[in-house]
Amino acid sequence: MNVDLIKGIVPPIVIPLDKDEHVDEEMLRRHVDFVIDGGVSGILAFGSNGEFYMQEESEMLEILRIIVSQVAGRVPVYMGIGAIRTSKCVRLARLGVDNGAYGVSVLQPMFIKPDEKELYLHFRTIADSIKGTPMLLYNNPGRTGYPISQDVVYRLAHDTENIVGMKDSSGDMTQTSEFIRRNRDKGFKVLCGKDTLIYSGLAVGAVGAVCCTANFLPRLVCSIYERYVSGDVSGSLEAQFCLNPIRLQMDKSSFPVATKDYCNILGENVGKPYLPNLPSDDVQMKKLKQQLEAAGYTSKESD
Repeated sequence: MNVDLIKGIVPPIVIPLDKDEHVDEEMLRRHVDFVIDGGVSGILAFGSNGEFYMQEESEMLEILRIIVSQVAGRVPVYMGIGAIRTSKCVRLARLGVDNGAYGVSVLQPMFIKPDEKELYLHFRTIADSIKGTPMLLYNNPGRTGYPISQDVVYRLAHDTENIVGMKDSSGDMTQTSEFIRRNRDKGFKVLCGKDTLIYSGLAVGAVGAVCCTANFLPRLVCSIYERYVSGDVSGSLEAQFCLNPIRLQMDKSSFPVATKDYCNILGENVGKPYLPNLPSDDVQMKKLKQQLEAAGYTSKESD
Protein backbone atom coordinates (compact mmCIF):
# COMPACT_ATOMS: atom_id res chain seq x y z
CA MET A 1 0.00 0.00 0.00
CA ASN A 2 1.68 3.18 -1.23
CA VAL A 3 1.00 6.14 1.05
CA ASP A 4 3.61 8.46 -0.46
CA LEU A 5 0.84 10.15 -2.45
CA ILE A 6 -0.76 11.48 0.74
CA LYS A 7 0.69 14.98 0.81
CA GLY A 8 0.30 18.50 -0.50
CA ILE A 9 -2.87 20.51 -0.99
CA VAL A 10 -6.14 18.64 -1.45
CA PRO A 11 -9.36 20.58 -2.15
CA PRO A 12 -12.71 19.25 -0.91
CA ILE A 13 -14.04 19.80 -4.39
CA VAL A 14 -17.27 21.72 -4.83
CA ILE A 15 -20.00 20.11 -6.91
CA PRO A 16 -21.37 22.37 -9.66
CA LEU A 17 -25.15 22.22 -9.89
CA ASP A 18 -27.71 23.18 -12.50
CA LYS A 19 -30.96 24.96 -11.67
CA ASP A 20 -32.61 21.64 -10.72
CA GLU A 21 -29.82 20.69 -8.28
CA HIS A 22 -28.42 18.03 -10.61
CA VAL A 23 -24.67 17.76 -11.03
CA ASP A 24 -23.43 19.84 -13.98
CA GLU A 25 -21.10 17.26 -15.49
CA GLU A 26 -19.43 19.58 -17.96
CA MET A 27 -18.64 22.16 -15.28
CA LEU A 28 -17.48 19.52 -12.82
CA ARG A 29 -15.02 18.18 -15.38
CA ARG A 30 -13.78 21.71 -16.07
CA HIS A 31 -13.42 22.38 -12.34
CA VAL A 32 -11.40 19.18 -11.84
CA ASP A 33 -9.01 20.36 -14.54
CA PHE A 34 -8.88 23.85 -13.01
CA VAL A 35 -7.70 22.66 -9.59
CA ILE A 36 -5.26 20.11 -11.02
CA ASP A 37 -3.79 22.75 -13.34
CA GLY A 38 -3.50 24.92 -10.22
CA GLY A 39 -1.13 22.41 -8.63
CA VAL A 40 -3.21 20.38 -6.18
CA SER A 41 -1.86 17.02 -5.02
CA GLY A 42 -5.22 15.24 -4.71
CA ILE A 43 -8.98 15.72 -4.76
CA LEU A 44 -11.39 14.96 -1.94
CA ALA A 45 -14.84 14.08 -3.20
CA PHE A 46 -17.68 14.63 -0.69
CA GLY A 47 -15.86 16.79 1.81
CA SER A 48 -17.78 19.35 3.83
CA ASN A 49 -17.56 21.89 1.00
CA GLY A 50 -18.62 19.14 -1.40
CA GLU A 51 -21.98 19.15 0.43
CA PHE A 52 -21.93 15.39 1.03
CA TYR A 53 -24.74 15.69 3.58
CA MET A 54 -27.10 16.77 0.78
CA GLN A 55 -26.49 13.87 -1.60
CA GLU A 56 -28.14 10.51 -2.10
CA GLU A 57 -25.92 7.49 -2.70
CA SER A 58 -26.96 7.34 -6.34
CA GLU A 59 -25.85 10.97 -6.77
CA MET A 60 -22.57 10.21 -5.04
CA LEU A 61 -21.90 7.35 -7.41
CA GLU A 62 -22.56 9.55 -10.45
CA ILE A 63 -20.36 12.34 -9.10
CA LEU A 64 -17.51 10.03 -8.10
CA ARG A 65 -17.44 8.37 -11.51
CA ILE A 66 -17.23 11.77 -13.21
CA ILE A 67 -14.40 12.93 -10.95
CA VAL A 68 -12.39 9.72 -11.29
CA SER A 69 -12.89 9.72 -15.05
CA GLN A 70 -11.75 13.32 -15.44
CA VAL A 71 -8.81 13.01 -13.04
CA ALA A 72 -7.60 10.03 -15.10
CA GLY A 73 -4.91 9.08 -12.61
CA ARG A 74 -3.22 12.49 -12.48
CA VAL A 75 -3.73 12.82 -8.69
CA PRO A 76 -5.28 10.56 -6.06
CA VAL A 77 -9.02 10.84 -5.46
CA TYR A 78 -10.30 10.39 -1.90
CA MET A 79 -13.86 9.33 -1.08
CA GLY A 80 -15.23 11.41 1.79
CA ILE A 81 -17.62 9.59 4.13
CA GLY A 82 -19.75 11.35 6.72
CA ALA A 83 -22.60 8.97 7.49
CA ILE A 84 -23.66 8.15 11.04
CA ARG A 85 -24.46 4.44 10.72
CA THR A 86 -21.41 2.18 10.55
CA SER A 87 -22.91 -0.15 7.94
CA LYS A 88 -23.66 2.81 5.66
CA CYS A 89 -20.07 4.02 6.01
CA VAL A 90 -18.87 0.55 5.05
CA ARG A 91 -21.14 0.58 2.00
CA LEU A 92 -19.88 4.02 0.94
CA ALA A 93 -16.26 3.03 1.49
CA ARG A 94 -16.67 0.01 -0.75
CA LEU A 95 -18.50 2.12 -3.32
CA GLY A 96 -15.51 4.44 -3.38
CA VAL A 97 -12.94 1.68 -3.72
CA ASP A 98 -14.98 -0.14 -6.38
CA ASN A 99 -15.20 3.03 -8.46
CA GLY A 100 -11.60 4.16 -8.48
CA ALA A 101 -10.97 6.04 -5.24
CA TYR A 102 -7.37 5.83 -4.06
CA GLY A 103 -8.42 6.17 -0.43
CA VAL A 104 -11.25 7.17 1.90
CA SER A 105 -11.62 9.88 4.52
CA VAL A 106 -14.08 9.17 7.34
CA LEU A 107 -15.67 11.81 9.59
CA GLN A 108 -16.71 10.91 13.12
CA PRO A 109 -20.50 10.41 13.30
CA MET A 110 -22.59 13.55 13.65
CA PHE A 111 -25.56 14.11 15.97
CA ILE A 112 -24.85 11.10 18.22
CA LYS A 113 -21.90 11.20 20.63
CA PRO A 114 -20.25 7.74 20.78
CA ASP A 115 -17.89 6.87 23.60
CA GLU A 116 -14.31 5.87 22.84
CA LYS A 117 -15.08 2.15 22.58
CA GLU A 118 -17.91 2.81 20.13
CA LEU A 119 -15.89 5.27 18.07
CA TYR A 120 -12.89 2.92 17.87
CA LEU A 121 -15.15 0.07 16.72
CA HIS A 122 -16.81 2.33 14.14
CA PHE A 123 -13.56 3.30 12.46
CA ARG A 124 -12.02 -0.14 12.84
CA THR A 125 -15.00 -1.81 11.17
CA ILE A 126 -14.80 0.54 8.19
CA ALA A 127 -11.05 0.05 7.84
CA ASP A 128 -11.38 -3.74 8.01
CA SER A 129 -13.95 -3.66 5.21
CA ILE A 130 -11.47 -2.10 2.76
CA LYS A 131 -8.16 -3.68 3.72
CA GLY A 132 -5.37 -2.63 1.41
CA THR A 133 -6.96 0.79 0.81
CA PRO A 134 -5.59 3.86 2.64
CA MET A 135 -8.05 5.31 5.13
CA LEU A 136 -7.83 8.74 6.75
CA LEU A 137 -9.67 9.80 9.88
CA TYR A 138 -11.37 13.18 9.68
CA ASN A 139 -11.46 15.03 13.01
CA ASN A 140 -13.93 17.91 12.84
CA PRO A 141 -15.20 18.69 16.35
CA GLY A 142 -16.68 22.01 15.24
CA ARG A 143 -19.22 20.22 13.02
CA THR A 144 -19.81 17.03 15.00
CA GLY A 145 -19.75 18.49 18.53
CA TYR A 146 -16.91 16.34 19.88
CA PRO A 147 -13.32 15.43 18.94
CA ILE A 148 -11.64 12.16 18.09
CA SER A 149 -9.37 11.76 21.10
CA GLN A 150 -5.62 11.33 20.98
CA ASP A 151 -5.98 7.85 22.50
CA VAL A 152 -8.48 6.65 19.89
CA VAL A 153 -6.28 7.91 17.07
CA TYR A 154 -3.22 6.26 18.62
CA ARG A 155 -4.97 2.89 18.93
CA LEU A 156 -6.32 3.01 15.39
CA ALA A 157 -2.97 4.05 13.95
CA HIS A 158 -1.19 1.22 15.75
CA ASP A 159 -3.86 -1.51 15.51
CA THR A 160 -4.70 -1.27 11.80
CA GLU A 161 -2.60 -1.43 8.67
CA ASN A 162 -4.68 0.87 6.51
CA ILE A 163 -5.61 3.74 8.86
CA VAL A 164 -2.56 5.67 7.72
CA GLY A 165 -3.38 9.26 8.51
CA MET A 166 -5.97 11.91 9.28
CA LYS A 167 -7.29 15.34 8.48
CA ASP A 168 -7.38 17.44 11.64
CA SER A 169 -9.82 20.35 11.51
CA SER A 170 -9.69 21.06 15.24
CA GLY A 171 -7.81 24.31 14.67
CA ASP A 172 -5.83 23.50 17.82
CA MET A 173 -2.14 23.26 16.94
CA THR A 174 -1.37 21.42 20.17
CA GLN A 175 -3.81 18.71 19.14
CA THR A 176 -2.43 18.62 15.59
CA SER A 177 1.17 18.37 16.77
CA GLU A 178 0.28 15.65 19.27
CA PHE A 179 -1.44 13.59 16.57
CA ILE A 180 1.84 13.83 14.66
CA ARG A 181 4.21 13.25 17.59
CA ARG A 182 2.41 10.28 19.11
CA ASN A 183 2.06 8.40 15.82
CA ARG A 184 5.24 9.30 13.98
CA ASP A 185 6.68 5.82 14.57
CA LYS A 186 3.98 4.56 12.18
CA GLY A 187 4.65 7.18 9.52
CA PHE A 188 1.15 8.53 10.25
CA LYS A 189 0.20 11.26 7.73
CA VAL A 190 -1.52 14.31 9.22
CA LEU A 191 -3.19 16.87 6.96
CA CYS A 192 -4.21 20.20 8.44
CA GLY A 193 -7.89 21.02 7.96
CA LYS A 194 -7.81 24.78 8.52
CA ASP A 195 -6.82 26.93 5.54
CA THR A 196 -5.41 29.60 7.87
CA LEU A 197 -3.04 27.08 9.49
CA ILE A 198 -1.36 25.43 6.50
CA TYR A 199 2.02 26.99 7.29
CA SER A 200 1.68 26.24 11.01
CA GLY A 201 0.76 22.63 10.30
CA LEU A 202 3.74 22.13 8.01
CA ALA A 203 6.00 23.60 10.70
CA VAL A 204 5.01 20.87 13.18
CA GLY A 205 5.24 18.02 10.67
CA ALA A 206 1.95 17.92 8.76
CA VAL A 207 2.34 16.58 5.22
CA GLY A 208 -0.14 19.02 3.69
CA ALA A 209 -3.65 20.35 4.07
CA VAL A 210 -7.24 19.90 2.90
CA CYS A 211 -8.30 23.40 1.84
CA CYS A 212 -11.62 24.72 0.56
CA THR A 213 -9.86 27.82 -0.79
CA ALA A 214 -7.95 25.63 -3.26
CA ASN A 215 -11.26 25.43 -5.15
CA PHE A 216 -10.85 29.04 -6.31
CA LEU A 217 -7.24 30.10 -5.57
CA PRO A 218 -5.35 26.84 -6.10
CA ARG A 219 -2.06 28.42 -7.15
CA LEU A 220 -1.89 30.67 -4.09
CA VAL A 221 -2.84 27.87 -1.70
CA CYS A 222 -0.44 25.38 -3.31
CA SER A 223 2.35 27.95 -3.12
CA ILE A 224 2.19 27.85 0.68
CA TYR A 225 3.03 24.15 0.56
CA GLU A 226 5.43 24.28 -2.38
CA ARG A 227 7.47 27.14 -0.97
CA TYR A 228 7.67 25.53 2.44
CA VAL A 229 8.92 22.14 1.21
CA SER A 230 11.41 23.82 -1.13
CA GLY A 231 12.94 25.71 1.80
CA ASP A 232 11.42 29.14 1.10
CA VAL A 233 9.91 29.43 4.56
CA SER A 234 9.47 33.21 4.49
CA GLY A 235 7.77 33.01 1.08
CA SER A 236 5.44 30.33 2.41
CA LEU A 237 4.48 32.52 5.35
CA GLU A 238 3.81 35.50 3.10
CA ALA A 239 1.52 33.38 0.91
CA GLN A 240 -0.29 32.21 4.05
CA PHE A 241 -0.75 35.82 5.18
CA CYS A 242 -2.13 36.69 1.73
CA LEU A 243 -4.70 33.90 1.97
CA ASN A 244 -5.87 34.42 5.55
CA PRO A 245 -8.07 37.55 5.19
CA ILE A 246 -9.84 35.91 2.23
CA ARG A 247 -10.52 32.76 4.21
CA LEU A 248 -11.59 34.58 7.37
CA GLN A 249 -14.15 36.66 5.48
CA MET A 250 -15.82 33.40 4.41
CA ASP A 251 -16.92 32.81 8.00
CA LYS A 252 -19.36 35.72 7.69
CA SER A 253 -21.42 33.67 5.21
CA SER A 254 -23.56 30.71 6.17
CA PHE A 255 -21.63 27.45 5.90
CA PRO A 256 -20.49 26.41 3.30
CA VAL A 257 -21.75 28.83 0.66
CA ALA A 258 -18.76 31.19 0.46
CA THR A 259 -16.62 28.63 -1.35
CA LYS A 260 -19.09 28.54 -4.24
CA ASP A 261 -19.50 32.32 -4.02
CA TYR A 262 -15.76 32.82 -4.46
CA CYS A 263 -15.63 30.30 -7.31
CA ASN A 264 -18.39 32.16 -9.12
CA ILE A 265 -16.80 35.57 -8.48
CA LEU A 266 -13.56 34.34 -10.05
CA GLY A 267 -15.22 32.80 -13.09
CA GLU A 268 -15.51 29.16 -12.01
CA ASN A 269 -19.25 29.05 -12.57
CA VAL A 270 -20.29 26.30 -10.17
CA GLY A 271 -23.88 27.36 -9.57
CA LYS A 272 -25.68 27.72 -6.28
CA PRO A 273 -25.49 25.58 -3.15
CA TYR A 274 -28.13 22.99 -2.37
CA LEU A 275 -31.22 24.43 -0.68
CA PRO A 276 -31.85 25.49 2.01
CA ASN A 277 -28.47 27.24 1.67
CA LEU A 278 -28.42 30.38 -0.47
CA PRO A 279 -25.58 32.42 -1.94
CA SER A 280 -24.26 35.20 0.30
CA ASP A 281 -26.29 38.41 0.36
CA ASP A 282 -25.18 41.53 -1.50
CA VAL A 283 -23.41 43.09 1.49
CA GLN A 284 -21.34 39.98 2.18
CA MET A 285 -20.67 39.41 -1.52
CA LYS A 286 -19.19 42.92 -1.72
CA LYS A 287 -16.91 42.15 1.22
CA LEU A 288 -15.79 38.87 -0.35
CA LYS A 289 -14.85 40.76 -3.52
CA GLN A 290 -13.04 43.43 -1.49
CA GLN A 291 -10.81 40.82 0.15
CA LEU A 292 -9.95 39.36 -3.24
CA GLU A 293 -9.15 42.78 -4.65
CA ALA A 294 -6.97 43.63 -1.65
CA ALA A 295 -4.95 40.48 -2.42
CA GLY A 296 -4.64 41.41 -6.10
CA TYR A 297 -7.40 39.27 -7.60
CA THR A 298 -10.19 40.65 -9.80
CA SER A 299 -13.72 39.48 -10.42
CA LYS A 300 -14.39 37.44 -13.56
CA GLU A 301 -18.08 36.71 -12.97
CA SER A 302 -20.64 37.26 -15.67
CA ASP A 303 -22.83 40.34 -15.50
